[in-house]
Amino acid sequence: MPTTGSDTQEPKTMSETVPPHRYTPELAQQIELAWQDRWEAEGTFATPNPTGTLSGGFDRVADRPKAFLMDMFPYPSGAGLHVGHPLGYLGTDVTSRFLRMDGHNVLHPMGYDAFGLPAEQYAVQTGQHPRVTTEANIAAISAQLRRLGVDHDRRRTFATIDPGYYKWTQWIFTQIFGAWFDDVAGKARPIEELVTELDAGTRQPAPGTLPDGTSWADLDEVGRRRVVDAHRLAYLNQAPVNWCPGLGTVLSNEEVTADGRSERGNFPVFRRPLTQWMMRITAYSERLLADLDRLDWSDSLKQMQRNWIGRSRGARVRFGDVEVFTTRPDTLFGATYLVLAPEHPLVASLTASAWPDGTDPRWTGGAGTPAEAVAAYQLQASRRSELDRQAEGREKTGVWTGSYATNPLTGRELPVFVADYVLTGYGTGAIMAVPGEDTRDFEFADVFGLPVVRTVQPPEGFEGGAYTGAGPMINSSNEHVQLDGLDKAEAIAAVTDWLVAHGHGESTTTYKLRDWLFSRQRYWGEPFPVVYAVDGPDADLPVAVPADQLPVLLPDVDDYSPTTFADDDATSSPEPPLSRATEWTTVALDLGDGPRRYRRETNTMPNWAGSCWYYLRYLDPANDEQFVDPELEAYWMGPRSEGDVGGVDLYVGGVEHAVLHLLYARFWHKVLFDLGHVSSEEPFRRLVNQGYISAYAYTDARGFYVPAAEVVEKDGAFFFEGQPVNREYGKIGKSLKNMVTPDEMIGAYGADTFRVYEMSTGPLEQSRPWETKAVVGSQRLLQRIWRVVVDEETGEVRAADVEVASETLKVLHRAVDGVRDGMTTLRFNIAIARTTELTNHLTQVYGQSGPVPRQVAEWLTLLVAPLAPHLAEELWSRLGHQGSSAWAPFPVADPAYLVDDTVQIAVQVNGKVRAQLDVPADADAAALEAAALADARIAELLAGKTVRKVVAVPGRLVNVVAG
Repeated sequence: MPTTGSDTQEPKTMSETVPPHRYTPELAQQIELAWQDRWEAEGTFATPNPTGTLSGGFDRVADRPKAFLMDMFPYPSGAGLHVGHPLGYLGTDVTSRFLRMDGHNVLHPMGYDAFGLPAEQYAVQTGQHPRVTTEANIAAISAQLRRLGVDHDRRRTFATIDPGYYKWTQWIFTQIFGAWFDDVAGKARPIEELVTELDAGTRQPAPGTLPDGTSWADLDEVGRRRVVDAHRLAYLNQAPVNWCPGLGTVLSNEEVTADGRSERGNFPVFRRPLTQWMMRITAYSERLLADLDRLDWSDSLKQMQRNWIGRSRGARVRFGDVEVFTTRPDTLFGATYLVLAPEHPLVASLTASAWPDGTDPRWTGGAGTPAEAVAAYQLQASRRSELDRQAEGREKTGVWTGSYATNPLTGRELPVFVADYVLTGYGTGAIMAVPGEDTRDFEFADVFGLPVVRTVQPPEGFEGGAYTGAGPMINSSNEHVQLDGLDKAEAIAAVTDWLVAHGHGESTTTYKLRDWLFSRQRYWGEPFPVVYAVDGPDADLPVAVPADQLPVLLPDVDDYSPTTFADDDATSSPEPPLSRATEWTTVALDLGDGPRRYRRETNTMPNWAGSCWYYLRYLDPANDEQFVDPELEAYWMGPRSEGDVGGVDLYVGGVEHAVLHLLYARFWHKVLFDLGHVSSEEPFRRLVNQGYISAYAYTDARGFYVPAAEVVEKDGAFFFEGQPVNREYGKIGKSLKNMVTPDEMIGAYGADTFRVYEMSTGPLEQSRPWETKAVVGSQRLLQRIWRVVVDEETGEVRAADVEVASETLKVLHRAVDGVRDGMTTLRFNIAIARTTELTNHLTQVYGQSGPVPRQVAEWLTLLVAPLAPHLAEELWSRLGHQGSSAWAPFPVADPAYLVDDTVQIAVQVNGKVRAQLDVPADADAAALEAAALADARIAELLAGKTVRKVVAVPGRLVNVVAG
């Protein structure tokens, strides 16, 4: 028994004399700290693997089903955890503890997503190495989690910055680099197999990968390497990126504001082409979509991924050199102009040398030549974010290239414009504009005076503008195709057939999803395991570092900041911090063809890399020979049955990661599955987004947030440092300055009270308010549970081997059934409510005196164990048990006690309810009729009347018809 708490007392007050053994916050904290030390010393939550270095004790759980639960791991910021963070962590902890007690071998680990921009920013400001800051933050958060009493297997904890971890992040990158996607097989295959098939002539290189006029056989070794590199799943490509000269780095779309500036520092951001590492996630678009139907995720979450992937079925149409994708080829007769994205590769070749006579001034952008107009517009567009370019209602801008393209169906010459409302990443980066049926096209046509041809009949009373609804085709027939009068589906099929038959297009599917930009011009990230020859014809070709030379360690440097440029220097190029580590960047290696000098890749991977596969490392964290033992992966994540995707049994995290992290992790996992490294097709079988916790926040007269903890209320108004402030409600966090830390709550009430309060405020998925004053209700519940088992005056256990009253048995078993339901459905508030009902019953029946039946005391202790584990451990120990309650069997309700002995039925007289009767549950119609007619109120109502008919429905009602 870690502590008896016999000397724990609260100060006496005028109104209360505190019993010497009362469950006070002070006693709670003594109990909690003692049990946390014991759990650590005894390895209570050390989860055994079926094989390997962590297999000790597996005999104990060999016949148990496995359960793998985990949270989206935290980024270790200096602020630590606030009360919103533990909501998910406690949800998985309660579930983990329940499943262990219910007979599972439970794996519940935690790690740290430790590479990232905040630590690098702090390093730039202070000169302190990011590792020092990050490791200190990890230690602080780890201590907070321990103090909450979570049951993590700490032997499996790691951070993504650990060289032993990112060695395998780098290895996985080399596997992706060493693979290609076989469209025929629909899966990734080793790149060596592609080379074998190309050499044998059984496969031809993908279109566009061979130099014009050449074949595979014509190429030398360097030429063949270039073709092969163009097929890889990880490849170098010149792509439009968000370049921020003021920060000296490329930014993700999420790091750019709607007005085209950096989220950090508010610097201008330019769209410009740069050579970057990309991942060919688009090859997996269809599988990423299709397999969503096989996952136990919420419909809303699946829809977010579907929208992000953005599958569209339509046709590619060739207007001479310009190819467009459209979902509405039926509207081809209504196309009156084409638009290219400013970054489209054909812009330069389609830009005329001079304006034709009679050019509309609105089309020229005020420039003397098309080249000047296009160049100025491209620079202007580069300053806008994609979000801004796509914003509804933004005035349409653009310039004419001075050239035309021919509509293949009508033969009409269509002017070709450049406009930023078209993006390179979707479709072909070019559109056929149909202003009669597309709102954005109509707005553009209105600004530039372009014709509008309707191809769909608007309804009567339509007031003008673009008509986007359904209707019969009009103005859509010529000698080639007759569409007038057809509906949309018929017209699409007819036009597509004609395009294919005459070589002007084909039916196709396209996606909004783009290949993943994988480079960052930063220091604090995983180095790429890639080198380039210093000289020779292959100097620009990447070579993967062999597995036996991993990890490529991140060097220590004195300056962590990227080279910055003038804010408006859009032509500048990134110079990553690692490029200044000259002793590291150049290295002599023998990669199989003799010693050569190489230069290392100086970009680093994005922080998404480490979080793409961390769940697999939990299974086998100390393995230096493999990223995971296949036997362990199959045990913890393998499919349960034919058709099952496998994966983590329960993954809990914020909805803010619904798309990118989850999509990237799914992509990496599918590549690993295709290459035979894992048996599961998906990383996360079941996923739950926990809700947010919100609290009051306060703004001053300037609209700035002030510390909520320092705001005082006076006569219904709120003041900060004597000045009035406005109160609002928002998600708890640093930005609103309304943080409440678990440390504060634990200090005031104890960890168990905090745990019970958080779990009592609603189902796990539901957002909820934070109200510090309400925490006392959870504290009182735990105090009542304590009093049921422990005599507050003597400290003695009140349990005895006495018979349990039948009414108490019924309440007990119904509580067990309700708690089980709450635990399995993640509605922990229901479990707490049922536990509260049982506790209230026991308090009323047994009061402060008389023994409590041992079975009742023990089952109450076990019911509360997942929620308030320290209290349960203490009570379980005092009840005479040597082992931890964490491994005790969770109670199982007897169905016999869940059946009602009596039921309440309604008694109607002439159709109106006049009484409610409690009758035996098995009462038949005759018994019901007799009971109804014997009831005093019914008898009074029937006095002097003739009973004409009695309808009795067992278990439901009796209706007496009288007159």
